[in-house]
Amino acid sequence: MRIFAHLEVSTVEDKITRIRQLAELLNQYAKEYYMLDAPSVPDQEYDRLYDELIALEAETGHVLDWSPTQRVGDELLPGFQKYTHRAPLWSLEKAQNPEELTSWLERNQRFVQEYNAAHSDQLPQPTYILTRKFDGLSVNLTYDGEGILRVGATRGNGTTGEDVTQQIRTIRSIPWKIDNDFLFEIHGEALMTKKAFDAYNASAAVKLKNTRNGAAGALRNLNPAETRRRHLTVYFYDIGYMEGEPFKSYRDMIDFMEARGFPTDGYFKSASTWEEISAIIEENIQIRAELDFDIDGIVIALDDIATREQMGYTVKSPRWAIAYKFEAEETTTRLLEVEWNVGRSGRVAPTAILEPVELAGVTVRRATLNNMDDIRRKRVAIGADVYIRRSNDVIPEIMGSVVNDNLTTPIEAPERCPSCNTPLTLIGAHYFCENTLSCKPQLVKTMVHFTSRDAMNIEGISEKTAEQFFDQLNLTKVSEFYRLTYEDLIALPKTKDTRARKLLAAIEASKQPKLENFLYALGIQNVGLKTSRDLAKQFKTLEKIRRLTYEELITVPDVGEIVAHNLLDFFAAPEVQSEIDALLALGVAPREVRETTVRENPFQGKTVVVTGTLEGYSRKGIEEKLLELGAVPQGSVSKKTDFVLYGKEAGSKLDKARTLGVAAITEAEFEEMIQ
Repeated sequence: MRIFAHLEVSTVEDKITRIRQLAELLNQYAKEYYMLDAPSVPDQEYDRLYDELIALEAETGHVLDWSPTQRVGDELLPGFQKYTHRAPLWSLEKAQNPEELTSWLERNQRFVQEYNAAHSDQLPQPTYILTRKFDGLSVNLTYDGEGILRVGATRGNGTTGEDVTQQIRTIRSIPWKIDNDFLFEIHGEALMTKKAFDAYNASAAVKLKNTRNGAAGALRNLNPAETRRRHLTVYFYDIGYMEGEPFKSYRDMIDFMEARGFPTDGYFKSASTWEEISAIIEENIQIRAELDFDIDGIVIALDDIATREQMGYTVKSPRWAIAYKFEAEETTTRLLEVEWNVGRSGRVAPTAILEPVELAGVTVRRATLNNMDDIRRKRVAIGADVYIRRSNDVIPEIMGSVVNDNLTTPIEAPERCPSCNTPLTLIGAHYFCENTLSCKPQLVKTMVHFTSRDAMNIEGISEKTAEQFFDQLNLTKVSEFYRLTYEDLIALPKTKDTRARKLLAAIEASKQPKLENFLYALGIQNVGLKTSRDLAKQFKTLEKIRRLTYEELITVPDVGEIVAHNLLDFFAAPEVQSEIDALLALGVAPREVRETTVRENPFQGKTVVVTGTLEGYSRKGIEEKLLELGAVPQGSVSKKTDFVLYGKEAGSKLDKARTLGVAAITEAEFEEMIQ
């Protein structure tokens, strides 16, 4: 609904009408902003209308139950009241492996066959709807016959939960009033997105250990203001009780929820066979780490409601649904010791050495500890049992300490570099070794970065090879790569004629890099490949970039004050100038960027996100192709994205694109468009 921004209101009746109009309009704007990521008015306009509503409510004393002004209360609550659900919130039977899931599917097939053999009213062959099993806290919301949210409650024991209506009201994506004329209860999962979790922990005095505890702690907090601060999301997936006409299928139920504005993750996949179900499970295992929320499995539920009614329930679970559980991404183990390691920038960071534990299919022995401030916030110590979390293939992170009676030893920061014994300098929250000229770990990592594919692309330089160069050839500067001889290389252990000649050929071939690759190879703090590319595109030559001013630098996209000063400090350092001059004298000649005319095409100047596996391009290859077309590759989808190019096993990015109405194209369509 849209109304005029200014409406003449004089009588009390007019003002009450205006209050209702404003409440409906502001709730719609909130839905666009928080659910659809597609706001239709600027924040200033929303605030103006909100202030008008507050003033009218104060003047008339008329406040709607579902008014957006009532969404957040800051008063402390005395305690939680019990709430009895109108229908039970069942637990789900669980399958831990394919065999258990196969057995469940076969049991359902037998049930339908036996029922149809004995009855004239035939049940359809089993078809399933698969949804993601969110790792949050289940909630049950009650809407009355006028479509107004009346109660929000936790699951509790499935029969009785706790009334957390005030906390539920802080979640802006939940509709307060819908277009409906019968009472019903709807089930959802309250969760913290990873983005909200990271934002909360960035400023919290006591860090949350994981997103699930963050959501549970938010809803069961007697201060609704703290709930609001955690920016919860609720995804709805089921209606447990209703007084309207029954649904014929789960798909009908989903359509009902989405049509009335209840937020879902949009992931409802149909499947009939084991092969289809297995493919959906595998898809979610692969993209699990890419999602902005935690999932711990897939729920498989029969679509046909009549079949559900015939199958019924056990004491605890429906017979017509099951949860396929993924391997855990979080567990606990003992912290044995802390090892301090030197990075390429000179930062000396702590790594936890753990008692080996199985997690997400691998044996974990090490985990990240960011710095001493992080260690203190998480209250971890040597000898303590700790929570660890693993996402995708990255090193696990310690999330906090388990409360226990272990004898522990405090973790102390080193005073000197563990490699070269240089006194450390504390800069912000991190310790640094400033011996950049002879600290081995720094120099070895610098060499590896300099020779990497996106930098100078000298194939064959591993960290072990770089250590050999440092230890046996006394190579301490990247320019010295270009002084290496056949005799130097052949003298190294396990280096034979063929390898020596290949290394020399790769070094020689690297002498004319793209300017963007050369800038990236220099390892300037906070300057990645994209910023290097932007610098090269705008200023064309190395000589000009070496002489840039602050005013010139901040004209580059995404270069702010910090990155500008990083660049200025880097190129002002005498040792840097000397090293660049040495590289140039040894024949390294970064190619000048020449103006090229991009032929007109549908992608010129457009932002493009790539997701899934493409058949004709590698990830780097498609990025280069998009740049050649004058497009702007992006990593995430927003309402400002112009195209999403998707391949096999495309995941949440494609789902979000469709929700936002962003154009989604296949690889074949992409090729046709650029012809």
